[in-house]
Amino acid sequence: MTRYGPQFGPDVTFLGVERVDLDDDEALAAADVVVVGAPFDGGTSHRPGTRFGPMAIRQTDYLPHDGSRPHLALRVDALRDVVVVDAGDVEMPPGEIERSLGALEEAVHAVARAGAIPLVLGGDHSIALPDATGVARHHGFGRVSMIHFDAHADTGDIEFGSLYGHGQPMRRLIESGALRGDRFLQMGLRGYWPGPETLGWMAEQGMRSYEMTEIGKRGLEACLDEAFEIALDDCDAVFLSVDIDVCDPGHAPGTGTPEPGGLSSRQLLDAVRRICRELPVAGIDVVEVSPPYDHAEITAFLANRVCLEALSGLAARKHGISHDPAGPLLEGR
Repeated sequence: MTRYGPQFGPDVTFLGVERVDLDDDEALAAADVVVVGAPFDGGTSHRPGTRFGPMAIRQTDYLPHDGSRPHLALRVDALRDVVVVDAGDVEMPPGEIERSLGALEEAVHAVARAGAIPLVLGGDHSIALPDATGVARHHGFGRVSMIHFDAHADTGDIEFGSLYGHGQPMRRLIESGALRGDRFLQMGLRGYWPGPETLGWMAEQGMRSYEMTEIGKRGLEACLDEAFEIALDDCDAVFLSVDIDVCDPGHAPGTGTPEPGGLSSRQLLDAVRRICRELPVAGIDVVEVSPPYDHAEITAFLANRVCLEALSGLAARKHGISHDPAGPLLEGR
């Protein structure tokens, strides 16, 4: 499983971190986080273009691609205090969804087996099925909980005659036994899908969905507090899946199925950082960035910062920083 490099666009690594080959067991074992590109949009039901997401997330920044990003509040370096390397893109041929998802699962499993955390850059949300399955194969089926940020539940059954697509990965994960329905936490759902039959199936599985109406009433922090307790109950690790459309389209216009009324970018970034700082995160994916529908790279910048906040949270956890520091920036710490 040699390093494929770029499937679309230039061969750049995430903000200039070192490259790694997925066949290099020693290099994988030395890493804390391995970035994996999943340039696939064959599971989309509406607007395509997320095959270009990994390229945009890797390179969208106004700072040098020097493999260093000091976090202003946490005083950690997201790309140096944890060892971050980039394995390039998995080869995911358009129109071959089962082959593509299978190749991604093997890549993610190789990373998890080596003891590193896979950070997968999507791609549409169909990739969550191989991402979380690859992690569960290492940690054990049923031993990994899911915290899933999304406007949509992604628990559809058969869409367009197929079991696989970006509206179905969460159902497939639960049906396969890779993840438990009663340790599945969804944040930010809203809109007009799914219907009563699918909602009934979700209730039967014990899934917990924090819709935007509840988040608005209770506050995101309170919802996260409750979700953390559930996620850590009888599970050893957490998979974090971030669909960029969890944010309001004003904050993330470049996505395939935008739904008004979502989280702000600030809420998402704070939540992701907190999750990676406080929980035993074993895998992450950031999906549904569609550059052709973006404006002024708003969505690509947000997705890049989601990755950096996740990495900063991991670095803070590694160094025992349990809370965001408060006080003047120039105050000694």
